[in-house]
Amino acid sequence: MPVERKLSFSKRSGQHFPSKVEGVQTFGEMPENPEFRIPVDAKDRVLHAHLKVGNTDLMISDTFPGQPYQIGSQVTVAIMINNVEKSKEVFEKLQEGGQVVMPLQETFWSPSYGQVTDKFGVAWQISTQVANNS
Repeated sequence: MPVERKLSFSKRSGQHFPSKVEGVQTFGEMPENPEFRIPVDAKDRVLHAHLKVGNTDLMISDTFPGQPYQIGSQVTVAIMINNVEKSKEVFEKLQEGGQVVMPLQETFWSPSYGQVTDKFGVAWQISTQVANNS
């Protein structure tokens, strides 16, 4: 039975930007990992949401409980790259003079994903999405 998800924004934003929710995944829907248990108060938070606004893809998520954030700094630039080596190259350049939040590593959704704040204070997510050849 499909479950309908709804993301709420200002009513006025929908008038200006016709959009469609392509997918939503909560932290509670992540594959279980005995080394990293998801706290109960995180299970309903959005791990990843994909919105289509016109021809543009918009990715959003909630913060993880206990993760620090500052009002005004909730925007992260997310880049999808289709080559692991290119992802490493981009990540290395962004970390120069910056701070690695999550080292580039394999995850259940990407062969190479990481988070870094560059030397200018801009937060980045680098994710590799390779074509499935099967």
